[in-house]
Amino acid sequence: MPYTLTPSYDDNPRLQDLVVRLRGYLADELIPYEREHGITPESKLDRATLERVWKRSTELGFYGISLPPELGGQGLTLTELCALKEELTASGAALSHSVLGDMGGPLRVGAIVKYATEYQLERYLLPVIRGERACCFSLTEQDAGSDVRRMTTTATPDGDGYVLNGHKVFSSAAPFADFAIVVARMAGTDEAYSAFLVDLDTPGCRVLDGEVPMSGQQMEGDLLLEDCRVPAANLLGAIGEGLRIGIGRVTLNRLLHCPSLIGAARRAWDLSVAHSKDRIAFGRPLLALQAIQHKLAEMATDIYAARSMVMATAGRADSGANIAVEANMCKLFTSEACFRVADQAVQIHGKAGLTRGHEVEQIFRTLRMFRIVTGTTEIHKNAIVKALV
Repeated sequence: MPYTLTPSYDDNPRLQDLVVRLRGYLADELIPYEREHGITPESKLDRATLERVWKRSTELGFYGISLPPELGGQGLTLTELCALKEELTASGAALSHSVLGDMGGPLRVGAIVKYATEYQLERYLLPVIRGERACCFSLTEQDAGSDVRRMTTTATPDGDGYVLNGHKVFSSAAPFADFAIVVARMAGTDEAYSAFLVDLDTPGCRVLDGEVPMSGQQMEGDLLLEDCRVPAANLLGAIGEGLRIGIGRVTLNRLLHCPSLIGAARRAWDLSVAHSKDRIAFGRPLLALQAIQHKLAEMATDIYAARSMVMATAGRADSGANIAVEANMCKLFTSEACFRVADQAVQIHGKAGLTRGHEVEQIFRTLRMFRIVTGTTEIHKNAIVKALV
């Protein structure tokens, strides 16, 4: 398919139809709603606002669309899911993260359904898929980020359950979630980690305000667990499978973050082209200057290269291949390339691009963040070399 900044997907009629409908929903409904209510990427969101998006997205067939039909989805391939995720951030919609269920929704639980018991599926996961409940994932701690084995949160067997103690940080969606998937070290062991489904209104569990990241998005919280009792029925998977559940999910997320970054870079490109056409300098539009043309060419090339890597890797995953190395490569290259695009966009916009609240400035801050989030550039390099050498 020929390269275009705004893909058409003519070779995949189903995907083309989905993309057209998604663009229509974003442009005709969601973005006007955000403007009417003054919702920006940095707004503090309430549950009612998010539930409105979940409900409408469910009605349109987008919420949880990547899940298999037996779970209410359409069984999208990873390649198709990547295409939709790119469209969401390319639109500039502040609530784009809630349309497919990235933030506390089906994309949070889809990868762990295979570990769930019938009770856990009915009580926790299916309500998330239906947009009735929301969840967060709690793995990271203040001193256990890239090196997750430094976690100090423990789970102590106690009668017919477990008692959890610890402090989890950077739990996305925690401020409006109903329950958390918590990974903890089994007390008295060094290397046995397990995952638990923890209702956030359980005695001994408190959701604290999290740090606001440089993107300004207020969607993270901390979990403080103080003698929090969890029934045995809430053990997710087997004892000792916690890191497999957690890190396996992180590996896939590293790939699935990439199309969102590409979409944000596409948005930065669109804004830069519009600005360079409208802005007059020395008697002619900025776009007439070769220096600006070269920047736009470099930006488009970075977007093309990143998209090509991500789609190729998604295609391999769809064929059943192990993509652990490629996922790290994609996250490494895409986070760096898309940040270069944002940096060029700021340069093209000049002083306006430095102004707090300008869309390009917000994109710049967001994309800078993703050179660290879900794995730093250095961690990805380490993983790539370890696997290959």
